[in-house]
Amino acid sequence: MLASGATLQRTRHWAPVLKVLALLWLVLAAFMMVPWLVLMLEGDVDATAFGLSILIVLGSVAAILLSTLRVEISFKPWQMFVVTSLSWVSISGFASLPLVLGATQLSFTNAVFESVSAITTTGSTVLTNIEGLSDGLKLWRGLMQWLGGVGIIVMGIAILPFLKVGGMRLFHTESSDWSDKVMPRTGGIAKATLIIYCGMTLAAVASYWLGGMAPIDAIVHAMTSVATGGFANSDASFGAYADQPHLLWLGSLFMLGGALPFVIYIRVLRGARLALWHDQQVRGLLGMLAIVIVLLTAWRIWQGNDAFDSLTQVTFNVVSVVTTTGFAGDDYTAWGSLAAVAFFYLTFIGGCSGSTSGGMKVFRFQVATILLRNQLRFLVHANGVFSARYNGHPLTDDVTRGVIAFSFFFFLTIAGLALGLSLLGLDLVTALSGAATAVANVGPGLGDIIGPAGNFGPLPDAAKWLLCIGMLMGRLEILTVLVLFTPMFWRK
Repeated sequence: MLASGATLQRTRHWAPVLKVLALLWLVLAAFMMVPWLVLMLEGDVDATAFGLSILIVLGSVAAILLSTLRVEISFKPWQMFVVTSLSWVSISGFASLPLVLGATQLSFTNAVFESVSAITTTGSTVLTNIEGLSDGLKLWRGLMQWLGGVGIIVMGIAILPFLKVGGMRLFHTESSDWSDKVMPRTGGIAKATLIIYCGMTLAAVASYWLGGMAPIDAIVHAMTSVATGGFANSDASFGAYADQPHLLWLGSLFMLGGALPFVIYIRVLRGARLALWHDQQVRGLLGMLAIVIVLLTAWRIWQGNDAFDSLTQVTFNVVSVVTTTGFAGDDYTAWGSLAAVAFFYLTFIGGCSGSTSGGMKVFRFQVATILLRNQLRFLVHANGVFSARYNGHPLTDDVTRGVIAFSFFFFLTIAGLALGLSLLGLDLVTALSGAATAVANVGPGLGDIIGPAGNFGPLPDAAKWLLCIGMLMGRLEILTVLVLFTPMFWRK
């Protein structure tokens, strides 16, 4: 009786988790129908692969929903951690089905790598001759990143703060009043976010199309620009439009738009017109971008390159890497050693918290600078009292601890991943930049293999699985995953 009671209790604990996962899979199946319809209209053989994939996903959804029909969705914190991690893992797995079953006939490892890279908006790819893919598969690659992008925003704004993870806890200001009411307001936050996200995507589609892109290219590049994902419809990435500088400038604009905090967009729509400029994180990102772009442009001009072309390429590639989009407008590793080292450093920065960007996020560097400044003051004035404030609010101990813990485990994860990749025979540059670009969700690394002019296809399968782990951990802010492996989490 005791054993059966314990089993029943465990079932009740896991039922809400499974029910939410099933609902998310249902959304995924609905989006799979878009490329399936396109392929059906074109009479492409890939339509069969999407049809089978939809049936598999719907079968899984039906099985879980029928078994949890009477279960109410009510979460405890530990269940939120589990459902957050499992949702990204399971969706990535189901999203890979059309790639395994389709005309590309990717191996299971390559298909999972491509889907994880898409859903986490990393942008690393194993595919070649992307131009030759069917319109349906091109559209699916873009849709996966677009779905991942909106999921990242909702997770960062509505879920991770509730779990006391992530940077958005700093940005729940008194004007939004979400800091203590995250879960009850999740529906409103998600709705406003989705409206803004869709609006930005439609604006990008129209801009790219009017700028000269083919309709399918405009749609895919719009979705992957706003999602800061970086999947393109060409092996040359955005470099396919290098002779059309206006498209590179448009791309820079929409990538930057996706890298700004969506909660601030919501405040702007509510009447706070200058909210973006008043936000310390936004000002920091824009200021840093301006300084780096000016310096690298001057470097390119000094090397003898055209001024406008240098400014265009530097702006596009710097914005792409800092926002962790991963589009390549040019092979910037060929610009010289200074540029290569600079872009490696930029890999770690990331955009703003509450955006689609990955990386460390700008606010963590700003908070670290504040803490360093105060520590230096203490060394001079041992008995001094110095306040630490960010965006007009005091930096509490729990926020400070969170920044320090995340920063430590961020670089520790990169170091461990790089060590694992080197044990598989990868050279130092490939291993280190591959680990960094995976955890920071950037896309291209450095070197001849995985640099802007290459892809991840030649890497051994074991390396791709390690990179998948790195991409998922980076997207889930690392601590969300690590806590699942602590004994006290499961005891509680």
